[in-house]
Amino acid sequence: MLCLFVSILLIIGVQRPTSVHGVPARGGDKKLVPKFISHGQTFRAVIGDTLVLPCEVQDLGAFVILWRRGSAVLTADKIMVTRDERYRLVDGFNLEIGNVMPQDAGDYVCQIGDGDTRDQIHTVEILESQMTCQMSEDEPLPSGEKASEGFQITLEKVDRHQAGVYQCTASNGVGEPVTVDMQLDVLYAPEVEVERSWVHSGEGYEAQLVCIVHGEPQPSTVWYQDSFTLEPTERRTMDSRGNKHTLTIRNVQSSDFGNYSCVAENSLGKSRKYMELSGRPSPAQFRSPPYSTSKNSYNLTWLVESYPPLEEVRLLYRKLMLNDSYQTPGKWHDVVLQPSNGETFSHLMSYTIRNLESASVFEAIVQAKNRYGWNEVSDLYQFYTRGPGEHVYDFPADPNMKDMELIAPSSGQSSSGHLAISSFILVLFSTSAFQLT
Repeated sequence: MLCLFVSILLIIGVQRPTSVHGVPARGGDKKLVPKFISHGQTFRAVIGDTLVLPCEVQDLGAFVILWRRGSAVLTADKIMVTRDERYRLVDGFNLEIGNVMPQDAGDYVCQIGDGDTRDQIHTVEILESQMTCQMSEDEPLPSGEKASEGFQITLEKVDRHQAGVYQCTASNGVGEPVTVDMQLDVLYAPEVEVERSWVHSGEGYEAQLVCIVHGEPQPSTVWYQDSFTLEPTERRTMDSRGNKHTLTIRNVQSSDFGNYSCVAENSLGKSRKYMELSGRPSPAQFRSPPYSTSKNSYNLTWLVESYPPLEEVRLLYRKLMLNDSYQTPGKWHDVVLQPSNGETFSHLMSYTIRNLESASVFEAIVQAKNRYGWNEVSDLYQFYTRGPGEHVYDFPADPNMKDMELIAPSSGQSSSGHLAISSFILVLFSTSAFQLT
């Protein structure tokens, strides 16, 4: 053992005639200072994994690299000092640890034997699927279960929701109980959610696209427009706060409209979610109550958001025939309306449908168009007319709400509107159990 220790000191202290890269060392050349090009990191590994700790050095020259753990020397140059066969050098001076065990946790030091360069330190954390503690635990676990007095907690089908701090309390009835907190980290591939899959904006305005990313190890997040990676510009910024990642586009241009995606990746996998930034109007949201104030008419009110002025609005409604076992839809009535654009991008619109049958059920859909095109068709909205003998309520009308101007009668379907009507019918076939007659 004494001879081995002396030989190591000699290796460190003696300059070799050539560098590790095979470049001859010349006494007259300018001295090159070695430096690390890898960085100290914290590595988390599961028992049984294989772990590689990097140690990459530029301009090593004739100096020697050592790996240490505490006071123990693991390697010196290419010589394996430790007798543990799980350790070996790979791809230069990177230290590989095979079949990782709990006792491998701790700090590992990569050192250049020049006496000047700061050591590079890697920290290894070992994650175990089972925690053992003699304890009495009556607080609920993150899974919702409660632990009884015993020596261990076994967590099955572990997912990210079970990560966190577990508290172990031990007591023998003498003195105060002793409590220890244990952090459980769960490794899993990234999971991505989006706040809104469809984001509405207008030229000259600001738009924000947000995705929520979970993953361990911490994933890296990249934004794409179509298939192109996005980088920050004067108008475009990417911010991350915890799990929330935000793409902000200021002074939106027409070229900014399109499909975006948020891609998160870590060592365990990759996940992607899509969003659309659009200048088209938002889908109509109905605001009127479902029950009519009269027997033969109904005032339908809805809200559409659009930064450019609306060019056209189309309303379709039909009666439903109901019995005890099924409902049969009637014929669609198509109404083309001329919108009145105000000073805001929120358009609250109203139209009174007349000559309806009393004591009946109807359904309606609305679609709006601006210079970027038609919006998505609204959800089906059901409304009801009063029957004979029912009290007719006379609610005061909103003085700011006026019926929209009728362009085309409800019985006709103009050729200019054929495309929009077709889109209504296609959506209805895919989202409703009703069939058009």
